[in-house]
Amino acid sequence: MVLLFSPFFLGVITRVKAFFGGRVGPSVFQPYFDLAKLFQKKCVYSHTTTWIFRAAPIVVFASVLAVSLMIPFGAFKAPVRFSGDIFLVAYLFGLARFFMIVAALDTGSSFEGMGASREAFFSCLSELTIFMNFVTLVLVAHQISLSGMIGAEIPLSWKLMGPTLLLVVSSFFIVILAENCRIPVDDPSTHLELTMIHEVMILDHSGVDLAYMLYGAAAKLFLFGGILVPILLPIHTGHGLMDTLIFVVGMLGIAIFIGLVESGMARLRLNRVTNLLLIAFALAFFGFIVRLWRG
Repeated sequence: MVLLFSPFFLGVITRVKAFFGGRVGPSVFQPYFDLAKLFQKKCVYSHTTTWIFRAAPIVVFASVLAVSLMIPFGAFKAPVRFSGDIFLVAYLFGLARFFMIVAALDTGSSFEGMGASREAFFSCLSELTIFMNFVTLVLVAHQISLSGMIGAEIPLSWKLMGPTLLLVVSSFFIVILAENCRIPVDDPSTHLELTMIHEVMILDHSGVDLAYMLYGAAAKLFLFGGILVPILLPIHTGHGLMDTLIFVVGMLGIAIFIGLVESGMARLRLNRVTNLLLIAFALAFFGFIVRLWRG
């Protein structure tokens, strides 16, 4: 599912942005065409790079796919489930980020080093927020597992836990924008030196390596959406087809909403990004406090 639908999820966001920008825009299948073209091209390597630069795209892509094995999608249960898998999920994302950062530093370019330092700094705040949201969901589900927290068996209910879920959803949505370098944190469609974070770190990658990087980024965005949808729509009918349809509608809704946010906002100044991530942590922390207060 992740391999097949993550580029489509990205294509929907791009199409929504084009619509609100008054343009026809590319097809929702354009990311597939771009990846297919890149997979047919050879890689070009600088003489200053080492094995780290060549290994990074594979590690990034493999780490994201490993995370996908631990996330339930609609009626489909996670193939890998165990107590404490939320820590493995967080650190697999961290492993992918680490190799992306060191690969950018391995090029010896101060330009890519600038993007790497920004990525490292902002990720410290976003990871803290992710863990705080996970702690709140653990208190709700009484399980330290993603399948137990957002699976079909969890006792999530907006009627009973509306304030807590609202704070968690709001906080996690900001994290999605930050972790996936979307507006207002970063602009994936620009190559301006003063605004780039993620894009600058993959400038020296080409061919198959660039395809792995872009595919991994699309899959990561899809996975974060897959975590948010069960919290936003904790509806489980018991019928596989209906539950899958609810999940698909939720994913499309998130893609459209991300497109709306990116169409209606400009990229924030770097010092304001820190404030945005602190707001996300505050929302997550208050969600934790409300859950403790309501018992």
